[in-house]
Amino acid sequence: MTTERLQKILAQAGVASRRASEEMIAAGRVRVNGRVISELGAKADQRNDRIEVDGRRLAREKPVYIVLHKPRNVVSTLSDPEDRPTVKDYVKAIPARLYPVGRLDYATSGVLLLTNDGEFTQALLHPKGKVPKTYVVKLDRQMQEDEIGRWREGIELDDGKTLPADVRLLRYEAGKTWLEITLFEGRNNQIRRMADSRGYIVMRLARVSFAGIEGTNLRPGQWRALTIDEQKLMKKAFGVPTSVRVQDHLIGPLTKPPKPRTVRRTDGESAAPHSSTPVAAHTEGRTRSRAPSLDSDRAQAPRAAASDSDRAQAPRAAASDSRRPSAPRAAASDSRRPSAPRAAASDSRRPSAPRAAASDSRRPSAPRAAASDSRRPPAPRANRR
Repeated sequence: MTTERLQKILAQAGVASRRASEEMIAAGRVRVNGRVISELGAKADQRNDRIEVDGRRLAREKPVYIVLHKPRNVVSTLSDPEDRPTVKDYVKAIPARLYPVGRLDYATSGVLLLTNDGEFTQALLHPKGKVPKTYVVKLDRQMQEDEIGRWREGIELDDGKTLPADVRLLRYEAGKTWLEITLFEGRNNQIRRMADSRGYIVMRLARVSFAGIEGTNLRPGQWRALTIDEQKLMKKAFGVPTSVRVQDHLIGPLTKPPKPRTVRRTDGESAAPHSSTPVAAHTEGRTRSRAPSLDSDRAQAPRAAASDSDRAQAPRAAASDSRRPSAPRAAASDSRRPSAPRAAASDSRRPSAPRAAASDSRRPSAPRAAASDSRRPPAPRANRR
């Protein structure tokens, strides 16, 4: 039997914030098993106790377990007095009141679990659980092997020596050091404090795994539901979640699934819309970048047909017309123009002998001579002279 403070239970159920829930309890609006509770320290078991608010029984929400790729410069809380962006802004579309499992620093990005299951949160944050949290950190200068050994054994801080950690050197880059560090405790700003105590400056910090859950293929601000396999592994290792289920009431790894986008081709046809499934969200950017090149290749078909006709390659043009939609356009343009002039124009591109014949047929010499004789003075005038 797991008991929690009443105000926390009300907040997790989405009734109100924790502070507003305290005011409701103090006002005598909350009952537990038929008894009015007005003490703020009172606890209850949401699974077994009957909890009522204003006479209505508190309904338990469906458990939700998601992983969010928290961006940098975002607060790991549901509200912020300084009006900074919070993780709540990225999960508004989920029909449940979620809260983060632990916290990430304001300037740290990476994996952050969110849930509405208090038992799940308590099990993962309790010190005895020693839940692994893996980070990638960039330091301002090179770290020697003996210093890496000190980090593995533990660093003395103002609140005591840190627990042994798994530290692996990733690479040296332009005089900087990249490390992968796995911690088994949850002290505030622990890696930054460890670096500061040893004279290093943290230039970049990101969490890549929490309790074995990774954010692969999630861009900053995206989220996804935990899979069945992930829930089973967590239950085996940490005892939570108590019940493993498919989270089919969640919509996927984005706060909104991307809208289908139809690419308009230059020939007037419509391409098939891009996939709007959330799983393909991380590839959407690459799909869009390829689309223009495909459309431009298809748009070359009418030009190719036109160039074939200019070169007088009749068999090739006929073959291309049968495969491309430009033939009806050519036919339409021919129907608006008389066929004789076009044939004459095409004859002008053929060998010289037919061209000479064509020029003779258009300019008969006899009629021209007759026309010139008609302009000369008649013979009788010569007799008069």
